[in-house]
Amino acid sequence: MPQTKKEMQSFPGFSGYYRQHIKDFAKIAKSLYKLCDQQTVYEMTEEKVNEYEELKNLLTNTPFLLMPDWKLPFKIYTHACGEGLGAELPQTQIINDKPVEGLICFISRQIKPKEARYGESQMECLCLVWALENFNYYLDGTVFDVITDCNAVKSLLDM
Repeated sequence: MPQTKKEMQSFPGFSGYYRQHIKDFAKIAKSLYKLCDQQTVYEMTEEKVNEYEELKNLLTNTPFLLMPDWKLPFKIYTHACGEGLGAELPQTQIINDKPVEGLICFISRQIKPKEARYGESQMECLCLVWALENFNYYLDGTVFDVITDCNAVKSLLDM
């Protein structure tokens, strides 16, 4: 457990290197990043200790990772909420004669102050556009499915 602000500043930097493999990284690490700010008094509350432990646990228990197979279709799962945006890029591959869905990468970020005023449908659309921009390297020229829980986005995709 980091005892000083200086020690805490190294943890988000270290864990940020692995952010593509941690679901909802931005949401989980939000208060830890704020704790590293120069204007913030360093105080490890129970909530921050829990976030630190959760992030540490996620770093040591990574999901099943795959290298992308460009011949197979990808999936994009998107999720937006009042705190941030998140997307997941998995792919189903045949491993040992069995179909296995593994993770290529995650992305997540906090929402900007202007975006906090968006409605649910706008936020979900923003999340999808942001995910497509970030996953462009993987998706360009490939087949992929978008999975979302937002009916407005589903109806747009079905047009």
